[in-house]
Amino acid sequence: MNGQADSIVAADALTKRFADIAAVDGLSFTVDRGEIFGLVGPDGAGKTTTMRMLAGVLPPDTGSIVIDGVDVVADPEDGKQHISYMPQRFGLYEDLTVDENIRFYADLFEVAAGVREDRARRLLAASGMSQFRSRLVGQLSGGMKQKLGLTCALVHTPKILLLDEPTTGVDPVSRRDFWRILYGLREEGVTILITTAYLDEAERCNRLALLHGGRVLYCDTPTALKERMPGALVVISSPSGREVRRTIAGLGGVSNVMLVGDGVHAVVDDAQLRIPELREALGRANVPFTDIVIGEPSIEDVFVAFLENDGAAQ
Repeated sequence: MNGQADSIVAADALTKRFADIAAVDGLSFTVDRGEIFGLVGPDGAGKTTTMRMLAGVLPPDTGSIVIDGVDVVADPEDGKQHISYMPQRFGLYEDLTVDENIRFYADLFEVAAGVREDRARRLLAASGMSQFRSRLVGQLSGGMKQKLGLTCALVHTPKILLLDEPTTGVDPVSRRDFWRILYGLREEGVTILITTAYLDEAERCNRLALLHGGRVLYCDTPTALKERMPGALVVISSPSGREVRRTIAGLGGVSNVMLVGDGVHAVVDDAQLRIPELREALGRANVPFTDIVIGEPSIEDVFVAFLENDGAAQ
């Protein structure tokens, strides 16, 4: 846990089981006021279950949640006054227009008409959707529906925004637009907690909690996590990535090999020692490659390396 005085979200020792499966297992973290905090991990890591507990729609079996000074476990309804929760499938009404959906959610939160109109106008302009206000939601693309969902979730100006994998299945342009809106919200002082399976998106967060098996493996800034990665990343450029992987997997000092783009990322214990050995092994196997260099690890590289190294919770 971060433990700083300016934390607006604090989850401590959260546990949630479904039958014999521990979806969340002793999970703890804090979110600082005004930051974008990411819960990152593969399917089944416990991201959605954690988000639902934070939103007050699913009680934990054990553990505590405090959001903006409110004990969410003891008083989930009070906690909901401080947040806006956008689940994976946000409840838009496809037989209503964009404007009608916004008006519906504004009425739910008792937002005055003038405030609603100003807020909707700015959010729709930021997402490039101003010209679609009279369009039926059922006629929108997946990316546009997600941006509308975000607008509806923000119409009452919450302090804390909970987003559960909001860009899953969304096209790259809409993903970029979505993140531009999030940066704007952060500048306005909104605290954002987001889950994602896209590890490239994790680079955009201020801090990350890497989840696996319902536990937090590591929690820090993207830069700090990269600095803590066990070993070094070696990038092998080759038109025959699968052959490269088969050839070097299992070699001494090589702990993980992943196909990435037009080559292979390998995590090694000592890059200066292993690069000559990798060149020799590929040469002996007549596997073509154009270069082998030390690379800058991505969050995906870091996450896999942590799992490979020990898989233990922090």
